[in-house]
Amino acid sequence: MKGLLSPRSAEEIVKGVAAEFGRPLKAASAPGRADFLNTHQDYKGLPVVPVAVNLRTYAIAVAELPDRFEVISLNMKREGREFQDAFPLKPSLRGGGWFGDYLRACVIALSERGYKLERGLRVVIDSDVPAGGGLGSSAALEVAFLKLLDSYYGLGLERRELAELAFRAENGVMGIPCGRLDQYGSSYGGAILLHTRPPYQVEELPLGRVKLVVADSGIKHRVAAIHPVRQAEIERGLAQLLEMRELPEGVRSLLGRRYWEPKWEELGLEELEPYLSKIDRKPADRIRFTLLMHRTTLLALKLIREGSLAPDEAREIGAEPGAGFHETLGAIMNRQHELLRDLYEVSLPELERIRDAMLEAGAYGAKISGAGLGGALIALVSEDRERAVAEAALKAGAKRAWVVAVDEGAREERLT
Repeated sequence: MKGLLSPRSAEEIVKGVAAEFGRPLKAASAPGRADFLNTHQDYKGLPVVPVAVNLRTYAIAVAELPDRFEVISLNMKREGREFQDAFPLKPSLRGGGWFGDYLRACVIALSERGYKLERGLRVVIDSDVPAGGGLGSSAALEVAFLKLLDSYYGLGLERRELAELAFRAENGVMGIPCGRLDQYGSSYGGAILLHTRPPYQVEELPLGRVKLVVADSGIKHRVAAIHPVRQAEIERGLAQLLEMRELPEGVRSLLGRRYWEPKWEELGLEELEPYLSKIDRKPADRIRFTLLMHRTTLLALKLIREGSLAPDEAREIGAEPGAGFHETLGAIMNRQHELLRDLYEVSLPELERIRDAMLEAGAYGAKISGAGLGGALIALVSEDRERAVAEAALKAGAKRAWVVAVDEGAREERLT
């Protein structure tokens, strides 16, 4: 069916680049990530669960250059857009949403950390991760490029360092208000629980073999246009709460004025609800979302670690008590999507049509992956329903769909 795609192999990618540009010197790749649990929470300091998928971005060095980097994006070329960039060993950003700025920012971040690159490279980029599709495409690009530089120059970067450098590049150098979810998810791979407050602990989760369908709506979003709006709404709600004289001191002490300052994990919706009902609806809903999303994530983590939930916990997220692992996990995904749609308002009618079709075709659960207002949906499926779910998404308006598996993190690729 048109639009139903399979992830390309590293061998296929490397061979294609070699045929056009000559034998590569080094190659590296990093996965896209499904924003599996606790979406829109990393920038608030709450733990999140990304899952790396086998849609990967490849960075391939085809020549060494004495004084500059040259970058060729095959994806941009296929789209008929400007696809080449060149910049010195000590670059500055070009601005204007230029794709090369992600790579320039990586070189700047390395320099800030004391890594000196004496020579440059001609690098070819090819990716299966849809840009602006809610699968962490920018982080996969950053991590793949940094892994290539690490492999070529022998920098000795560990997974955490790769993730932190990529985060510094996007957040610090480029000024995009992202959290660490995407960079850590791409660098580490697998399913991880990332604690997004220092020291940013990472726990690898025993998710086991799960099948996911990724459906790209084809509607491009920009994190830079979504995150600041929701962050400002949360801060408006926090300010309104703190202005209340009747707010108990115990609750007041857990709040803050900036969106990352509250001790979200210690706040309970039950104690806060009487006061949320007195402030503006949108800020109140954004705060309700934050607390309820985190609660459902805690239940998901219990399910993943222990294999089941207590009957009252299952009912809390809309699952049948005693249901199987995949059915219960799917119910949690559905609950989290409902929160994203109803309380954070980052869904669209087009996304809802695609999601409804995936559920009707037999998916256990389906939710937005990424910032929303476009981008991708992910569905948890059984092996006997994977193709039916993917085809249903395409018939409902998705531009592309993939059946994907959980994949490893950043790696150097073999040159055949």
